[in-house]
Amino acid sequence: MAFPAFFAEVPRITVHDGLARLLGASDDGTIEYGYEDVVRLAGHSCPTVAGAWLMTLQALQALYPDGTPERGEIDVRFADEATRGVTGVIANVVGLVTGATTDTGFKGLAGRHDRRHLMHFNADIPGEITFTRRDTGAAVAVSFSAQAIPGSPEAMPLLQKMLSGQATEEEGRQFGALWQDRVRRILTAPAQAGLVTVSPLQAA
Repeated sequence: MAFPAFFAEVPRITVHDGLARLLGASDDGTIEYGYEDVVRLAGHSCPTVAGAWLMTLQALQALYPDGTPERGEIDVRFADEATRGVTGVIANVVGLVTGATTDTGFKGLAGRHDRRHLMHFNADIPGEITFTRRDTGAAVAVSFSAQAIPGSPEAMPLLQKMLSGQATEEEGRQFGALWQDRVRRILTAPAQAGLVTVSPLQAA
């Protein structure tokens, strides 16, 4: 399997996971994630997955400007229900990197490393998602909009042909290339105004 070449250009996220170190999965607790990891998780690459990656990346950069994010020690809240729209897809990406889960995660050892109840939905929050450090209470709200980076006008007609079974193999390849080109433009322009909004919140 070969991923598109631009995946390698996407900024990566490094976290520290005390549980991984404790159980010997990482000698120093360091885990590095790349965009390809969330593509494997989601099974596809799209603007939603790209946006989830960028929101997580920029939220963690804002929360830990001088250090490494501590996986399993970040509370995540979503404004929407888990089953609404693409919220669940985004939550899966965020959960992979932060370790946060609702009630399905690791239960902890001697009161430590409990990954449950760190992810919440239908929350009264500003923005799309909030990330909060459990150690300091520092928090940020993040939102994502891909409207400033539109897809090719050729993409949707090709998708309709594919879904109806009328597309040729070449048209299928063309659609895939056009679709991933938009994802590439999103992921390689994270500083573009309006793409990702990060706002610090008052510490609890």
